[in-house]
Amino acid sequence: MPRPRVYKTQAIVLRQRKLGEADKIITLYCAHLGKVDAVAKGVRRTKSRLAGHLEPLTLGSYLLAEGRELDIVTQAETVEAFSALRGDLDRLSRGLYCAELLDRLTPERSEGNRAFRLLGETLALLDREPELDLVVRRFELLLLDDLGFRPSLEGCCVCGRRLEPIDNYWSPDGGGVVCPECASEGLSLESLSLNALKVLRLLSRATYAEASRVRLSRELAAEIEARISTHLRYVLEREVRSARFIETLRRDAGG
Repeated sequence: MPRPRVYKTQAIVLRQRKLGEADKIITLYCAHLGKVDAVAKGVRRTKSRLAGHLEPLTLGSYLLAEGRELDIVTQAETVEAFSALRGDLDRLSRGLYCAELLDRLTPERSEGNRAFRLLGETLALLDREPELDLVVRRFELLLLDDLGFRPSLEGCCVCGRRLEPIDNYWSPDGGGVVCPECASEGLSLESLSLNALKVLRLLSRATYAEASRVRLSRELAAEIEARISTHLRYVLEREVRSARFIETLRRDAGG
């Protein structure tokens, strides 16, 4: 059954870019339609009533009209602005990273209800919780799982045998964890400690409340972030730009 010419959807704004003198193209991640690009006409004018409802990381209710090439935003109402997230650069940078990651990993109109709910939950956590990087690591793993890119964490991705409770290896091109017996020069390998594997498994299946009970050393947190990062780079075949901004903030803060 074809969609009506005008349709209403809840969505999270992933990004926006200029179009002509007064318009913008808004990338929305919709509750049921997945990723949609739509034009917001006149939104760059100072008197625009739409502008405040179309800022990146806004959860809103939107009325869109089908267009010849791009749909058009005709009405917008903010459902949740995540004001604490917007007022803190560390929180904002993580939120923009999550939005960029979802944007890069998903095609347009991919029926993304689970990914929509995951991003909404993650932005709410970034709006209030103190362990920002833990929130992001959980988001990365759950999103990879939802989209079919989950790294192998239970069995060796080469031989398939259940992993022993020892230090193993991480292989982005292999698709996850490699046991010592299968370590070879044919794969790109990085060390993976037993504690890092345990945390990766926990984050891939636990609620945030369960995961937040774990206290990570700086070294362990850095190891987990680095391993997920290499997996994401392999899947995307590129860097996530927002990740560099987060690293710059860390350096400026001395950590």
